[in-house]
Amino acid sequence: MRSAARRSVPALLLSLCALIVAALAAAPGATATPRQAQPTSEGQPPTQNSAQCQNHDRPPPPIDTSEEPKPGEPSPQPLPVPEEPVGGTRMGECGLVLPATATPPGEVAAASWVIADIDSGEVLAAKDPHARERPASLIKVLLAIVAIRELRLDETVVGTQQDANQEGTKVGVGPGGEYTVRQLLFALVMRSGNDAAHALAGHLGGVPAALAKMNTLARELGALDTRAATPSGLDGPGMSTSAYDLSLLFRTAMKHKEFAEAVSTKSIDFPGYGTKPGYKVVNDNRLLGRYPGFTGGKTGFTDDARHTYVGGAKQGERRISVVLLRGELNPAPLGEQARTLLDYGFTLAKSGVKPVGQLVEGAPEVQRKQDLNQGSAPAPSDPATAAAADTERSAFGSYGAPLVGLAGVAVVASLVLWLRRKRAQAVRAAR
Repeated sequence: MRSAARRSVPALLLSLCALIVAALAAAPGATATPRQAQPTSEGQPPTQNSAQCQNHDRPPPPIDTSEEPKPGEPSPQPLPVPEEPVGGTRMGECGLVLPATATPPGEVAAASWVIADIDSGEVLAAKDPHARERPASLIKVLLAIVAIRELRLDETVVGTQQDANQEGTKVGVGPGGEYTVRQLLFALVMRSGNDAAHALAGHLGGVPAALAKMNTLARELGALDTRAATPSGLDGPGMSTSAYDLSLLFRTAMKHKEFAEAVSTKSIDFPGYGTKPGYKVVNDNRLLGRYPGFTGGKTGFTDDARHTYVGGAKQGERRISVVLLRGELNPAPLGEQARTLLDYGFTLAKSGVKPVGQLVEGAPEVQRKQDLNQGSAPAPSDPATAAAADTERSAFGSYGAPLVGLAGVAVVASLVLWLRRKRAQAVRAAR
């Protein structure tokens, strides 16, 4: 019995030491283990590179200086990432997000895309839906909603030299020219006029005021990946969006008859200014009149955003929209890639497959989430939130520290018992 007791003491010490090591590793502040990637479709393993989503909290690095803040202004911090993906769990997946029985669509080069039902808001399929990208001129959809909600279409806007000085695509707004809000709105979405965007922003109180209204509306609608840095979509500090958000914004815009009419109009008469006569503005969307049931859309391009696209079509009773971000013109122009996704979306809708997500208007207030790619978010100020965050990082949750203390007490007690036994053995040997 004594021999067994002597053997059990070292074994107990080794077990307790192992417990201390495990508790220390589990305690808050230990190295976080990346979360397991969720399957990219029901019952299927994660796709390549899905363990860590790319562009988790910000778009890819810019290729030029267009996003550098003005001297003396701070660089905008990335928008907070929601604790749970807006639109459902599967909207947080990386790579292709498809129904269980669906095969992938044809070749599409866009880095991120979403196919959604405009009426029900169901997301039928997607690729990196919440990856943060740049919108380019698709941000004009958000500006159009603000203008429709705040301005009368028959109001007169007088053009300025600043309008005419805007970079990129212009429709011919010039100093002293008189335009209705309706004319500017149609030119904004039909021909992507950056001068029209600047004129509308000025009529909304100026560019800073217009941007504030755009970003407030994005938050109210639940487009939490979106921040407008310019009213036209030209690259600027902190510009951000996602394919999910633009699907949500396009769905909201299509509820306004003024927007739906504008994107489906092929041409309008547009006023001149000074000695320049008026002329026709023609819609630049190549699917208009060429894709069955096409109801209109919007194109975009900047060097940093690359090619972007949003469009919708109606076949039977179903209206489907597609958004493509960070696309390239290979293997085909983005309009043709949109055609591929529209065909795919209508096929999925007719097959009755289960949607992979939902466009949710008015998403809950965002809470910061640990970013596995770019480092941790700032520590929450609320103690309860901080405790929850620590639990998430630790295999033992908030019990790591108590385990360390308990194990330490047990080791000390074991050492005392072992020393007492050694002394008793020494006394018996001396007799």
